[in-house]
Amino acid sequence: MKVLAIDTSNYQLGVALIEEGKVVGEFMTNLKKNHSLRAMPAVEMLLEQCDVKPKELTKIVVAQGPGSYTGVRIGVTIAKTLSWSLNIPIVGVSSLAVLASSGRYFDGLLCPLFDARRGQVYTGLYKFEEGKLVTLVSDSNLLMTDWIGHLNDYQENILFLGHDVDIHREVISSKLGKKGVFAHLSSHNPRPAELALLGLEREHNPVHGFVPNYIRMAEAEVKWLESQKDKE
Repeated sequence: MKVLAIDTSNYQLGVALIEEGKVVGEFMTNLKKNHSLRAMPAVEMLLEQCDVKPKELTKIVVAQGPGSYTGVRIGVTIAKTLSWSLNIPIVGVSSLAVLASSGRYFDGLLCPLFDARRGQVYTGLYKFEEGKLVTLVSDSNLLMTDWIGHLNDYQENILFLGHDVDIHREVISSKLGKKGVFAHLSSHNPRPAELALLGLEREHNPVHGFVPNYIRMAEAEVKWLESQKDKE
């Protein structure tokens, strides 16, 4: 089984190819550049370097969100196009779960987060049990201060992962003290190979009904809905 994973849900662009539990190839960058221009060439380059033709792929796994609205949409669109054109299954995985996987060997809880502006974050709570990632609190969009208050109820150490952690470092340290642990710099990059592995055993999604998981509406959508209410 040859599985292609695609993650464009944030600044990071990541693609990976795994076969029978082996990472055959992996490509990652973390740049503020347009994924719409770089994602498909990255996929083509990876497959070419690994001597794999698109028709040999057996599954597509994609980071489904949350994250950047544009970024998530680009990855999902490419994944759906490949799934439909190659007639192979598509599987969506939480972008936060992929990030949490970077803390595989941490003895405690895992808190991946992406900044959502205005004091809010996209986040969830995870833990590895017997080698498998388990969701303790489902992905949500909420105020960081409220989230920290909830996390304070847990007795275990909590590893915070993600490039946006520094934005909230002060509140994490002040409220959790030594219980709040900050991941190493290299662990802030969600690995596309982990995305592929997470998607291996998950149920397939119907390709035509597969949509991004934004968790909340984009600001433009909110303003449009408000404008429609004003017209009623």
